[in-house]
Amino acid sequence: MNENKIKESLKIRPVGLKHLDQYNELLRYVFQVTDRELEKSGYEDGELKRSKRPILQEADVFGWFTRDDKLVSQICIYPCEVNIHDRILHMGGVTGVGTYPEFSGMGLMNDLIRHALLKMRKAGQFISYLYPYSIPYYRRKGWEIISDHITFTLKDTEIPATAEVPGHVERRAVGDRDVKETYDRFARSTHGALIRNDFEWMEYWRWENEEERTAAVYYDALGIPQGFLLYWVEEDIFNIREMVYLTQEARKGLWNFIRAHYSMIDAVNGHIYTGEPLAFLLDESQIRESIEPYFMARIVDVAEFLRLYPFAPGVRPFHFVVTDPMAEWNTGIFSVATDREGAAIVTDQPAGRPVTLDIQTLSAMLMGYKRPSYLARIERLRTDKRTLRLLEEIIPDTQPYFSDYF
Repeated sequence: MNENKIKESLKIRPVGLKHLDQYNELLRYVFQVTDRELEKSGYEDGELKRSKRPILQEADVFGWFTRDDKLVSQICIYPCEVNIHDRILHMGGVTGVGTYPEFSGMGLMNDLIRHALLKMRKAGQFISYLYPYSIPYYRRKGWEIISDHITFTLKDTEIPATAEVPGHVERRAVGDRDVKETYDRFARSTHGALIRNDFEWMEYWRWENEEERTAAVYYDALGIPQGFLLYWVEEDIFNIREMVYLTQEARKGLWNFIRAHYSMIDAVNGHIYTGEPLAFLLDESQIRESIEPYFMARIVDVAEFLRLYPFAPGVRPFHFVVTDPMAEWNTGIFSVATDREGAAIVTDQPAGRPVTLDIQTLSAMLMGYKRPSYLARIERLRTDKRTLRLLEEIIPDTQPYFSDYF
């Protein structure tokens, strides 16, 4: 049977709870998840399968099925919320993407992605995030890099000296209410961040053994939590999973806590998700840091996303000329202006000067990952100098923070 005949025999359908075993088996096959890796993450026999049940209940999962109800290709959309320049928007988190190798090359995933984009658009999820197994592949589908992951290592002698702060640190369980409430305040004031409810926290810990992790919470002089770090100490290494702080006082207080482990450790390993290296903040700046792309995003519906975007009031009219390889509703002209209150007015009729770019570039630019002038310099967008200056003025200069994984 040739590929066309095989594809004709398949159907796209929702993946439900009755397909839980098949969903899990396909994920484990495609991502080569071993029993040893599951054990390191704290899972026992069958526990991973049970932990996937809420995904099939809460998320939109679709797949290609054979006539005898065998799942051969799938995609999952998490219903999430993210902070986009201080506005909380619905976001479709794409994950669980996979196809058995004997069904590859038939365009199954291409069709599933189109199906997912339609579903996200109807659900009001006008922005989508994903963690890429292949950046070139997802670029071809319209996603672009929008955040970085920096890892760092400090010797014990490079840990910042103790700073005088009015507050104190207390150790808590990672699921403590103060940890979650502090993160929620942080996420609602930080561009790019995921709003974490119970489902999102569950996913946050999915591939880590949270029972072996500890939270250190910084409380200010009034007893209000202003930051935390999630950590563990192993083989003389202080490992930081995430450090979150709402004030510089809290940042200093948390580093004081790390410093208090000086006699117990040889080094500190940690992660940064702001795109800003740690070295500049330290007295000893010759530390080892490495940076790599982390999450990708794409605008699902350009017109609706632009209407929600926080442009400055009184924007001089201009128009985007956008191409999108997967969502035909995003290919075309999108004129932008704002009224006196700053509300965006978007039409499909050209007004002002054009800005020509693809959906990937538009997504990276509006998310603040790369500036318009840089994108013009590397020929990812085309416009005149005056309109380029306008874009620099009206697009917030803040890179996304995203520390989650799904």
